[in-house]
Amino acid sequence: MDDTGANASALEKEIGSEQFPVNEHYFGLVNFGNTCYCNSVLQALYFCRPFREKILAYRSQPRRKENLLTCLADLFHSIANQKRKVGVIPPKKFITRLRKENELFDNYMQQDAHEFLNYLLNTIADLLQEERKQDKTNGRLANGSLDSQNHNSNTPPPSTWVHEIFQGTLTNETRCLTCETISSKDEDFLDLSVDVEQNTSITHCLRGFSNTETLCSEYKYYCEECRSKQEAHKRMRVKKLPMILALHLKRFKYMEQLQRYTKLSYRVVFPLELRLFNTSGDATNPERLYDLVAVVVHCGSGPNRGHYIAIVKSHDFWLLFDDDIVEKIDAQAIEEFYGLTSEISKNSESGYILFYQSRD
Repeated sequence: MDDTGANASALEKEIGSEQFPVNEHYFGLVNFGNTCYCNSVLQALYFCRPFREKILAYRSQPRRKENLLTCLADLFHSIANQKRKVGVIPPKKFITRLRKENELFDNYMQQDAHEFLNYLLNTIADLLQEERKQDKTNGRLANGSLDSQNHNSNTPPPSTWVHEIFQGTLTNETRCLTCETISSKDEDFLDLSVDVEQNTSITHCLRGFSNTETLCSEYKYYCEECRSKQEAHKRMRVKKLPMILALHLKRFKYMEQLQRYTKLSYRVVFPLELRLFNTSGDATNPERLYDLVAVVVHCGSGPNRGHYIAIVKSHDFWLLFDDDIVEKIDAQAIEEFYGLTSEISKNSESGYILFYQSRD
């Protein structure tokens, strides 16, 4: 315990009391047996300010029965209300609840941080939608009047603050090369998974995501207009960009000949400032400026081996959270997490999930 205390006071000294941001707390999280996948994502989300504010506001509402969201709210509240500015907290209640709720995480094995992020955001959104439905029912029973729209099971569930913060929309466009008719289908995302290539950048990965592919030979597309299978062009475009863009780099690839997943430690540059062009025609704001606020980094050679850490931006400096250890790092040091130019030393520390926050 002593070295953790020493680490904390060193951090406090390094930041300096005059520089220390008001109402900010930097607390490492205890690892409960390979729970770094969870700790790193929780730290990244804590430093996504809009998300933290919503979670803390939720905590101040009337108490509900314990679930993953109430446990997360308690954890964030506990960090935000510590007497000390730096230190360590055991997220025991949250981990216990997580293991109870989802058997995927109910073990001491290393899990995938992206799977956990996905599960967490979707679970919170589901819980919020469920609560809203219950409140509506209770409200209805209280005033005795029936709300007719509630009987329509086809209406999509209302969007929650999780959607307001993380949800963007993709549009899948297919253009028949015979009659030129375009059919498009929208789909929402809470995080965007992009393929990686060696020595590229995030911008390049996103551009690759929107590349046009040709559907031909046995993959021809059935065109409603022509009423037959035709060659077509297909592409994915971002129609609506989210407030916080969570980008997942697909670094784990299944290798047939090895019969297992291997890690792509490719060097993919992610800038501190990302200018994104909405590629779809009817986009509301054609260009958005994003700032990097957090990165979940995978260290090691494969998905089930290795370790996760998080680097986050707080006010105007960067911090590295490695379970219970927290240290201040230089913005230049972020380049160390881009990945490797050569695949020789597989054991890389490379950016895995990037959180970009929109400026407006």
